[in-house]
Amino acid sequence: MADTYDLIVIGSGPGGYVAAIRAAQLGLTTAIVERAELGGICLNWGCIPTKALLRSAEVLHHMQHAESFGLSAGKVGFDLKKVVARSRDVAAQMNKGVTGLMKRNKIAVHAGEAKVTAAGKVTVTAAGKATELVGKHIIVATGARARELPFAQSDGKRVWTYRHAMAPAEMPSELLVIGSGAIGIEFASFYNDLGAKVTVVEMLDRIVPVEDAEVSRALAKSLTGQGIELLTSAGVESLKPDAKGVAAAIKGKDGKVAERRFSHAIVAVGIAPNTENLGLEGLGIKTTKGHIDTDSMCRTNVSGVWAIGDVTGPPWLAHKASHEGIIAAESIAQSLGNKDVHPHGMDVLNIPGCTYCRPQVASVGLTEAKAKEAGHEVKVGRFPFPGNGKAIAMGETEGFVKTVFDAKTGELLGAHMIGAEVTELIQGFTIGKTAELVETDFINAVFPHPTLSEMMHESVLAAFGRVIHI
Repeated sequence: MADTYDLIVIGSGPGGYVAAIRAAQLGLTTAIVERAELGGICLNWGCIPTKALLRSAEVLHHMQHAESFGLSAGKVGFDLKKVVARSRDVAAQMNKGVTGLMKRNKIAVHAGEAKVTAAGKVTVTAAGKATELVGKHIIVATGARARELPFAQSDGKRVWTYRHAMAPAEMPSELLVIGSGAIGIEFASFYNDLGAKVTVVEMLDRIVPVEDAEVSRALAKSLTGQGIELLTSAGVESLKPDAKGVAAAIKGKDGKVAERRFSHAIVAVGIAPNTENLGLEGLGIKTTKGHIDTDSMCRTNVSGVWAIGDVTGPPWLAHKASHEGIIAAESIAQSLGNKDVHPHGMDVLNIPGCTYCRPQVASVGLTEAKAKEAGHEVKVGRFPFPGNGKAIAMGETEGFVKTVFDAKTGELLGAHMIGAEVTELIQGFTIGKTAELVETDFINAVFPHPTLSEMMHESVLAAFGRVIHI
């Protein structure tokens, strides 16, 4: 006899496991299906362990500049195996935590490959044995994987995906990074700080192209100053690995193709959704370029089937997946008769984005250019890190905070930052956008001193001609 649940969640990443926990909190009998490690890619091979790697690089950077703080650190170096081991230990700790959360919330965990065989039915196959689950609702949270280039298939030796780059067998001497989104730039920053000679190739005319143009220019200047070579409006025509490295044919912005050699290459050109072999086609679930189509409440076009996270549309961020998990779980509970939950649809303009390179980049909402394209008359404020006392005390004077407001209504349209710890600061503006605050709300708020957050206040003041410290 099949196991029966109110909800079956396929995938245990930051979308799936959060959805399962919220559903269990709301009294729904819940099962989660995972073919690999609980916590999914993010916790095991993505967001968390990469931050552990970047933290090691950041500490190394500070040690190398200890003298500027009046300190001496002696001979500074690193052991790549230990750096990677620490990262894997962090991932293992997170995996253990998710396992404990499943038990604590009485969520049934089924290990194996899932396939939706009919409306409300999921078959889980593990070690040749099939188990049938029946659920009133199903959430597809299967995530995505690194997209590979047809001429640059990863081999784990010379051509890497992000997963290979997280646990390298050896330190690259000359590294080619294809793609300048968050993943590519983070690995470029990490390996550059560890001493590799890094070249980044980006097809578009600027790096981190989803960010505000001013932030892109500032990051490019900083990374170039750190020794990273940035090739924009360029593309890799071919990539041929051999025993000693890789030969890359790179087409520059002038249209000329030049062959260059590197010890290793990282392909970071986006993701491909994990929608294959799930049985979705048989149900008639609509997709766009492989990603499942959903509405703001995470519903698919098929009743009782929901989808969240990277398997759906952009932005492809862990925190978006988690929030969608909450929306979907609460919507399902509501549909099953719970009158105490009141889910709100997802607004992608209120989702912050963060890149954890050095310096960090963070943003939420519209860029200045996009705001103008949308027809807004804008007021823009900027405040530089060198004008902030805490930044000077920290020795972190590179960067700025930029805010974009609607000139007529005072609505915050977007916020864009580059500099130390901006990934922690951006949430203040995210809350402001979500709560639909206007400029007077930010201006009248009291920001603690001395903090980096004062730059947020000053950028708002600057937008309305009231800046104090510049």
